[in-house]
Amino acid sequence: MEHTHYKQEINITDALMTRINELISHYPEDKIKSALLPVLHEVQDAHDNWLSIELQNKVAEILKIKPIEVYEVVTFYTMFNQRPIGKYMFEFCQTSPCCLNGVEDLMDYTCSKLGVKIGEPTSDGLFEVRGVECLGACGYAPMMQLGDFYKEHLNKEKVDQLIADCKDNKIVLHDK
Repeated sequence: MEHTHYKQEINITDALMTRINELISHYPEDKIKSALLPVLHEVQDAHDNWLSIELQNKVAEILKIKPIEVYEVVTFYTMFNQRPIGKYMFEFCQTSPCCLNGVEDLMDYTCSKLGVKIGEPTSDGLFEVRGVECLGACGYAPMMQLGDFYKEHLNKEKVDQLIADCKDNKIVLHDK
């Protein structure tokens, strides 16, 4: 498997460092590693929604842990991105209830509509389609996550509308 090394500008601003220190303060001094998940979220949000190796190393340095401890977490959880991704990441749930309700066909449809394969950003960097594990909204299948929000009871028409709304910059991705 070919591994591409993506370059990323590391920008730990004073505001970001203040937020990181606030997160760290929620844990005992001897348990600083416990802040890893929330710190990774904040750092990723501040860096175009992805974490380069160099940025992961910086997080390890800030938390005074070994870089491998950060790599293990970043490579385990699909919510952390190790390369630049599409601005609008369509994360379709791929577990049984969604599959039984047609999510695989919707993923194929979405990829075809966008002209990409799963896990591949569009050439303009606007979209990407990804399959993820259970998002815990089985009663609303088929569904996906788009930013911080769930899009439920999906069908082709709803996917078409989401794509149009994203292109028109009408979609809010985060509730912060």
